[in-house]
Amino acid sequence: MSERAIEIVEVTRRFGAKVAVDGVSLTVNRGEVYGLIGPNGAGKTTTFSMMCGYLRPTGGTLRVMGVDPRVDGALKGKIGVLPQDAILPGGWKVGPLLTYWAQLSGVANPEQEARKCLERVGLAEAWGVETHALSHGMAKRTALAQALLGSPPLVLLDEPTAGLDPRIANQVRQVIRELKDQHTTVVVSSHNLQELEQLCDAAAILDRGKLAQAGTMAELTGQSAEFRVQVARGTVILPELESLPGVTSARMEGETLLLVRFDGQAHKPEEVISRVVGHLLQTGVLILGVSRGRRLEERVLQLT
Repeated sequence: MSERAIEIVEVTRRFGAKVAVDGVSLTVNRGEVYGLIGPNGAGKTTTFSMMCGYLRPTGGTLRVMGVDPRVDGALKGKIGVLPQDAILPGGWKVGPLLTYWAQLSGVANPEQEARKCLERVGLAEAWGVETHALSHGMAKRTALAQALLGSPPLVLLDEPTAGLDPRIANQVRQVIRELKDQHTTVVVSSHNLQELEQLCDAAAILDRGKLAQAGTMAELTGQSAEFRVQVARGTVILPELESLPGVTSARMEGETLLLVRFDGQAHKPEEVISRVVGHLLQTGVLILGVSRGRRLEERVLQLT
């Protein structure tokens, strides 16, 4: 069995004269949480929809969990999907609706599965609530419960925490962490870059339909090659830092932030950080903290 959950090779999607996705290639490994990042119009939702089998590529090849998503029924039982603007049908109570969806999915015990998934998203008490009476957050979590029915090996989530209050958003993030612990592959499309930085193992940054960069979160944020030191007071002597083993450059960003880049191939990050911090303390520099890499937001703004 391939270690890749999703393989996209030179995929293009056109809508008439408009090219929404332009020759994108990326891979998502099994068991990882993968982020789709980019501004509005970048091609995230179109790429997401092709992964789900909702849209067919105009060109290129795409395989999801080892099958071609263009083949009718090929993805049944293999993926769960939370669309960005999922709308629950009216005239249903939550429990019976989830039970019906579980029956369509071919689950052995539909009602038991529906109750389990509703409990996973913290909505066990909503079993008998009419769908039209649900708050936005409750409706979102009900749609998430639908995506979890049958414990699919791949779960695709488009803007799963958009519009949710902080407490509910944190519950949704916890569900994603639990899926990761169970070795479920998760693809998350979101504008919340801090959230993706915390959750994702790897990500792809899209811009105007093209792939700007893809890699592990450490590669995207430079964690393997740079760190920052928040200086409280004291004089930082940059040439002395640059002479330390492994350090390739050192510069001040403003008056209190020291950026150090290093050779992450030949030197372990913890060793270089310890040398730099030790030298600063020996020369009378007091520090407030050390952080690895740049924020994901900075990298996305740089590329898009």
